[in-house]
Amino acid sequence: MSATAEAPVRRPQGVLRQLLGRPRAAFGLVVIAVMVTAALFAPWLMPHDPFAQSFDGLDLMGAPLPPGGAYPLGTDLLGRDLASRLILGTRTSLIIGVVANGIAVVLGAGVGITAGYFCGWTAAILMRFTDLMMAFPALLLAIVLAAIFQPSLMIVALVIAMVNWVQMSRVIYTETRSLAEREFIQVQRAIGSGPLRILGRHLLPHLLSSIIVFGTLGISTTVLLEATLSYLGVGVQPPMPSWGNIIFENQTYFSTAPWLVFIPGLLIVLLALAFNLVGDALRDVLDPTLKGRH
Repeated sequence: MSATAEAPVRRPQGVLRQLLGRPRAAFGLVVIAVMVTAALFAPWLMPHDPFAQSFDGLDLMGAPLPPGGAYPLGTDLLGRDLASRLILGTRTSLIIGVVANGIAVVLGAGVGITAGYFCGWTAAILMRFTDLMMAFPALLLAIVLAAIFQPSLMIVALVIAMVNWVQMSRVIYTETRSLAEREFIQVQRAIGSGPLRILGRHLLPHLLSSIIVFGTLGISTTVLLEATLSYLGVGVQPPMPSWGNIIFENQTYFSTAPWLVFIPGLLIVLLALAFNLVGDALRDVLDPTLKGRH
């Protein structure tokens, strides 16, 4: 009987090489890389001040300018440069996506591992609370929480994290319960290993691939939820640009200036799709039972 069961170790370089060998995953990585670059270097990439309202940014009738000339993607209803606001909005979406999803992953994984390993009344309390949170529609709960607290970048991230951790918790709880009954865990208990050692040295390495995959897929959910909240007016507040509130501000010009709605909408879909493609590929690469599937 083996006292341990080592989780397969995959070097980041090897995982990245396999991802780049899959066309869909490679496309997702390129999109993410472009978005991250835009977010990091936003001050140098923005052609104009994203908050400046310019008189020459509107036509003689007071309508937004179409793409071209000094404004590559046109202007919005207030004469502000759309390209600059979209670039700064990329930073907003990625910050909220990464921060909110990071909090949700830590909270969800912590609850799932604790409930799955200790079982008994601990699991009963934690999982009943999880079930209670899952009973509320995520969007409705997020709207209520966002309406209660003064919306800001970090508040929106926390609100999204509070409604997104439950799915992670359920997945990790199920996997932890299964692993806790395995032979190598029973041996560790028999030789007197403490809970922290078992969790850190033997359970967590086996759960890490699931956490990484779920965390990657979860970013697309947070990006979509942030855009929805901002569109509904309970997310990131103007004048700070967010792809969702850019659509909301300019929706009255949908028929006469469709690019004001189409371009930010396309960016939202593109970023969410990119993380989904990378997450699906990561699941195939990190899960040995799916090896060889495409």
